[in-house]
Amino acid sequence: MGVPVSVFFGFFVGLVLVVGLVSSAKFEELFQPSWALDHFIHEGELLKLKLDNHSGAGFSSKSKYMFGKVSIQIKLVEGDSAGTVTAFYMSSDGPNHNEFDFEFLGNTTGEPYSVQTNVYVNGVGNREQRLNLWFDPTKEFHSYSLFWNQRQVVFLVDETPIRLHTNMENKGIPFPKDQAMGVYSSIWNADDWATQGGRIKTDWTHAPFIATYKGFEIDGCECPVSVAAADNAKKCISSAERRYWWDEPTLSELNVHQSHQLMWVRANHMVYDYCTDTARFPVLPPECMHHRH
Repeated sequence: MGVPVSVFFGFFVGLVLVVGLVSSAKFEELFQPSWALDHFIHEGELLKLKLDNHSGAGFSSKSKYMFGKVSIQIKLVEGDSAGTVTAFYMSSDGPNHNEFDFEFLGNTTGEPYSVQTNVYVNGVGNREQRLNLWFDPTKEFHSYSLFWNQRQVVFLVDETPIRLHTNMENKGIPFPKDQAMGVYSSIWNADDWATQGGRIKTDWTHAPFIATYKGFEIDGCECPVSVAAADNAKKCISSAERRYWWDEPTLSELNVHQSHQLMWVRANHMVYDYCTDTARFPVLPPECMHHRH
């Protein structure tokens, strides 16, 4: 089952008619391997992706979605994971694609695991934020989620918001709301940049590197490939005939508790924010001027 409407984000939003939603916790119902099938290991409810000096591995959702919430529980690579990247992201297709990224950057033993997030809108990215997680993500499973509606995109770790991307179209800033997106995850070698800017390389004597997954959930509006994008966009927005849970007014912005959580994350765990990188951006990107967080 998907996340009950009554508990999502911690408050009750009333009875909502849910139409065209997909919800499951089984990998094979929602996803399929996209490359290196021989680097997949199935152990009961667990899926393991393996990286060695021959290949990484990746999977993708069978469908694309417009709005809703996607969650996966991941236990990241243990020990010396320097040079490796485990990614969980949503993306549409084409050069003007939209994309929301979690990238978990490995490190040497004992160093904190960091997560880099990024947002692409109409093919424009370079919007990285990086933070050190406040727990060891290699010891237990933790939930990583993307919530998306017409008003905001929220990145969540164990239901704590770590990044907010707000719709500011009224200020002339484009927002990703018109392209259905697939859901993807992969593990690969990125030792040219992933750990300390590429100074620490992957130690293949520690291979294979294993990322373990469970708890696959998609609670969103499924968009058939055969349907035109504009028609999908209309289908996934609430109307007089149907109401979707993600369009409830209470989900148009973070509540007070979530806002405080996000401020805590930024104050205590953020190590890089593109909005403060004047070397890369002598002129501040426009959304940085308006974001409160």
